[in-house]
Amino acid sequence: MKFTVDRAVLLKALAHVQGVVERRNTIPILANVLMDAGKDGLRLTATDMEIAIVEEVAGVEVAREGRCTAPAATLLEIVRKLPDGQKVELDHRGGDAPLALRAGRYSTGLMVLPVEDFPSMTEGKLPHKFSVAAGMLRDLVDRTKFAISTEETRYYLNGIYLHAAEVDGAKVLRAVATDGHRLARVEEPLPEGAAGMPGVIVPRKTINELRKLAEETTEEIEFRLSDTKLQVKLGTVTLTSKLIDGTFPDYERVIPKGNDRVLSVDKTAFAAAVDRVAAISSERSRPVKLSLEKNHLLLTAASPEQGQAQEELDGDTVTYDAAPLEIGFQARYLKDITDQVDGQVEFRFADGSAPTIVQDASKPEALYVLMPMRV
Repeated sequence: MKFTVDRAVLLKALAHVQGVVERRNTIPILANVLMDAGKDGLRLTATDMEIAIVEEVAGVEVAREGRCTAPAATLLEIVRKLPDGQKVELDHRGGDAPLALRAGRYSTGLMVLPVEDFPSMTEGKLPHKFSVAAGMLRDLVDRTKFAISTEETRYYLNGIYLHAAEVDGAKVLRAVATDGHRLARVEEPLPEGAAGMPGVIVPRKTINELRKLAEETTEEIEFRLSDTKLQVKLGTVTLTSKLIDGTFPDYERVIPKGNDRVLSVDKTAFAAAVDRVAAISSERSRPVKLSLEKNHLLLTAASPEQGQAQEELDGDTVTYDAAPLEIGFQARYLKDITDQVDGQVEFRFADGSAPTIVQDASKPEALYVLMPMRV
């Protein structure tokens, strides 16, 4: 195998596949990227056996066709440090010979592992196909991924539940994530072809890779899926991922129906006040107490070591016209949710111990549920 490619082109391609590579693993070949140089150009593949990314690289001059594996992290680091504008030549003579890399007056040899050891992730049948606008995918991911659980024992919560649903006669594509303390549910119009899709749980790592790739395009993103696998095509990149084999809980039961005490507060003022009062404690789980009266909000936080802090909001920033209420939430959870709101944030309470609904007043298609803390 021998080819020459512009440094910037190779760097971008390696950066795309690098996110899948596991540096710490018990299978050495998984730290490598597979390079396949053929008559159609260069193809790079990386996998951790749960996700595989394949990138078709354009603008490559192939002098000798062949395949080779190389340590992905090392190769990316070398290419990143080369001067911009240089041509990079990669040459592998076969067998155990090192992979020769030359660029300008720089040269190195990288150890390779047998191509035969590189795992192949078969796709199987993917009967459901639809396309999603890049902006829509970014929106779905950004407004839900913060609520994905990191608790490995509840593996079925370690991703976003993506499924078709119906709201007031309208078909929607719904993304849901929860960690048991907060829940995020976001809806977008159902893409054509997605009506028959199964409900699937897309793993956190796959979600993160999709989000990074979606940042770089304004094109439609093609989805193909079954009940066990997902394949996404974005331009020259194809990502194939296993789905989480589990049952997502009945999240509708968690969403309260009768919360009739409504607080409307300016997002910017509220978020800044929470941040200031929470600074009194270094404990991330320290609650912030919300004390509500008519058109008045008092936020307080206390720390046995540091003391107490409070801030009042009223006037134009707060609207509340229900019975007085005291309720506490973890400061970090309040921040995560208010980060999803652009202007006016609405809280809907039942009482001081029941789940609370939070929404952006201008975006009813996004709904959040927050469990209170005892204060």
